[in-house]
Amino acid sequence: MTNDTLGLLGIIGGTGVDLRAASSSIGGVLGDAHDEKVQTQWGVAHVTRIQSDGREIIFLHRHANPDNPQQRNVPPHKINYRANIGALKKLGVTGILASTAVGSLRPEWPSGTLVLLDQFIDFTTSRVKTFFDERAIHIDVTMPYCAALRNLLISTAQELNISLQNGGTYICADGPRFETPAEIRTFAKWGADVVGMTGIPEATLAREANISYAGVSIVSNAAAGISAQPLSHSEVLEAMAIALPQVVQLFLAAARTYQDDPTLPARRATAEFKTPEFNPAQMFSQ
Repeated sequence: MTNDTLGLLGIIGGTGVDLRAASSSIGGVLGDAHDEKVQTQWGVAHVTRIQSDGREIIFLHRHANPDNPQQRNVPPHKINYRANIGALKKLGVTGILASTAVGSLRPEWPSGTLVLLDQFIDFTTSRVKTFFDERAIHIDVTMPYCAALRNLLISTAQELNISLQNGGTYICADGPRFETPAEIRTFAKWGADVVGMTGIPEATLAREANISYAGVSIVSNAAAGISAQPLSHSEVLEAMAIALPQVVQLFLAAARTYQDDPTLPARRATAEFKTPEFNPAQMFSQ
C-alpha cells in the first residue's frame, strides 16, 4: 500500500513531548525531519514532517509560539486550537495521537501512569470551540475518542510491554492556574479521573474536521487535595521526563502500523451536514 491509502498520522505533543527537527530530543530517534510553517484561515501553525520506517508522520507541538516556534511558551488558554487542527487537516492528516499532562484524581494512578482516555468533561469557559460559526453543526461525541485508534494503542502497548490504563475521563479546565481542592472534589463527584488544560477543544475540533483522534494522558502529579504536598511546575516536568520515552515509543510504533479507515464515525462526523450548497470539508482547503 502507498502512504496515501494507509492514511497520514499526526502526533500532537505538549509538555515534555517534542519531536521537532530543531529539538534535541529527536536525535537518534527518527530519520529525516524538517520543520514547516502552515498558514490557515485561523492563523499560523508550525509542524515537523518526519520520516520513520518509510512512513511520513506530522508532529505538532501545541505550545509552540506562532511567531517563534522554537519557544514552547503559549499557555493553555491562549493556544490557537483551530489553527493547529486546521493545519493538520490541510496537510491531509487522517488520524491524531495526542499527549496531555494531567493531574490524577485517583490515588491508585501515581505519577508516570499513562491513561488512554475514553471520555471527557469540558469545564473550559473562554475558548473558541468550533470551526462553524455561521451554522450549527451538531457533531456526535458519544464516543469522543476514536475506537479504532484506541484499539491500535492498546495492541501496540501490549506488544511493547508498556503499561497503559485503558479508560479514563479527562476534565479540561482553562488554566493556567492549578485547581483548588474544592474544584477537584467536585470534579471527582462528576466522574473525572484526570484533570488537564489542553485536551479540549482540541479533540472536538478534530472531530469537526473528520479526523480520528485518540488521547493519552501522562499523570504528572496528584491533583490538588489528593496529595498532602502543594503542586509545583518542577514536579510536572520531572514526572513527564520519566514517562516521555514510553509515550514517544508508543506513538511512533503505532504510527508505523496505522491504517486509515474513511468509513469510521470520526472520519464522517460532518457528512450528514453536506448539501448541494454547503460542504463542511471545503473550509479546510482555504
